Amino acid sequence: MRRLISASLAIFMMTTAASAQAVPGGKLNLIVQPEPPSVMIGTTTNGPALLVGGNIYESLLRYDENLKPEPSLAKSWTISDDGLTYTFTLQDGVKWHDGKPMTSADVLFSANDYLMKMQPRHRNLMTHVESVTAPDEKTVVFKLKQPFEAFIRGLAFYTMPIVPKHIYEGTDYATNPANDKPIGTGPFKFDEWKRGSYIHLVKNNDYYIKGKPYLDELYYQVIPDGASRSVAFETGKVDVLPGGSVENFDIPRLKDLPNSCITEKGWEYFAPLSWLWLNNRKAPMDNVKFRQAVMYALDREFAKDVLWNGYGKVATGPLSSKLPFYKDVEPHYPHDVDKAKALLKEAGYDGKPLKLLPLPYGETWQRWAEAVKQNLEEVGIPIEIEATDVAGWNQRTSNWDYDIAFTYLYQNGDPAIGVDRNYKTSQIAKGNPFNNVEGYSNPELDKLFEQAAVAYPASKRQELYDQVQKKLQEDVPVAWLLELGFPTIYNCKAQDIVTTASGLPESMRDAWIKK
Repeated sequence: MRRLISASLAIFMMTTAASAQAVPGGKLNLIVQPEPPSVMIGTTTNGPALLVGGNIYESLLRYDENLKPEPSLAKSWTISDDGLTYTFTLQDGVKWHDGKPMTSADVLFSANDYLMKMQPRHRNLMTHVESVTAPDEKTVVFKLKQPFEAFIRGLAFYTMPIVPKHIYEGTDYATNPANDKPIGTGPFKFDEWKRGSYIHLVKNNDYYIKGKPYLDELYYQVIPDGASRSVAFETGKVDVLPGGSVENFDIPRLKDLPNSCITEKGWEYFAPLSWLWLNNRKAPMDNVKFRQAVMYALDREFAKDVLWNGYGKVATGPLSSKLPFYKDVEPHYPHDVDKAKALLKEAGYDGKPLKLLPLPYGETWQRWAEAVKQNLEEVGIPIEIEATDVAGWNQRTSNWDYDIAFTYLYQNGDPAIGVDRNYKTSQIAKGNPFNNVEGYSNPELDKLFEQAAVAYPASKRQELYDQVQKKLQEDVPVAWLLELGFPTIYNCKAQDIVTTASGLPESMRDAWIKK
């Protein structure tokens, strides 16, 4: 067996350097936008739900900014030399928020039952698992069907949150009352939800890490209007503006306020990548030369520098540079109007007008749609922008009712977990706006993806993903835009608010207020 982290290391060297001066007490006010339908993250996994629920529920592991695993509910783990057996030892003294002890039985129930019924992301991960067993109350063993090196990066709080067996077993999971008053093991406990106003969490005094959390309470303020969210920060009503909670054009002003701090950290695991869905099912998007022309037409540096205030990075292809196995391979697509026009001519494009569906997430995205319209019309592609709300965008993209559409998706720590779903033929399915929505199908690439997912060790995966990236960048199934930068703006009195690759949703256990 190959030991990744020793139990003695565990808990806890985390009370060291960065938090050496931490003092207990106080509260933080954060924005949650939009208001989530639920914070029970076993079933609801959108960003706002995770922001709150990630401090209520936990998984076996956390990840640092380099996506290396760290202890969470598991204090240590081993991986067998053949890559098939993962053995986790659970923390001592973990209790549910109602006082009941958390044991391996809860992990088994969550992995084998609850999440298999309620969480598609977890089901996808478990297709690689032959069995999950518990030799004793403190040990959980995952036996894989074949090596799947990505597995160790798939145990994040929002893929495998551990839920209480004694609360959910034998109930209707979707209607269980605990969904409205969630019970987890996390550093904060649910206290109150005043719909349309705030969600209140309080310190878990029985948390298994001695001395944590430092804060007494968290308030997640619901403020629907973007301008009002900015004012709330300016006036001190709000201490933390999570990434994406204010319009990009407000960021320069807010970050220059007295006692205002800013960080881009805390998005490494999600690694949000934006692109344009190009509907490969219909002309002219079914022509690779047309799709390449779109790439050359886009001024992505302008989008980064002007619309996103220089935050983020121009995407080079299907993998974010934050992901394992990323490689910057050719062909590249710099902004080149003449090249775009030449490719359109080669493609035999007849000037047919196309419709562009923006993301309905605020003024920044609307401005980006206008910029893309201008880019495409400059090379001879007439564009009509279609307005829609979030529900309309979901419906249109899920049902493939579009020509070109904006999107951005999380890459979830590994290409086998968060990338191949967007390009494999098997992932073409109506009703989901987060799979292979563009309808791209390439049997050769499907085979490469399948091989890369289970190749072992990691060096073999790298060789295969190099081929994947080159082939996709030649075929351009979608038009990649930016590795998005979502800076968090916060009052400088707040310390250690981002301590993992997932940022605010699971860092509040480490946060404290500088006096």
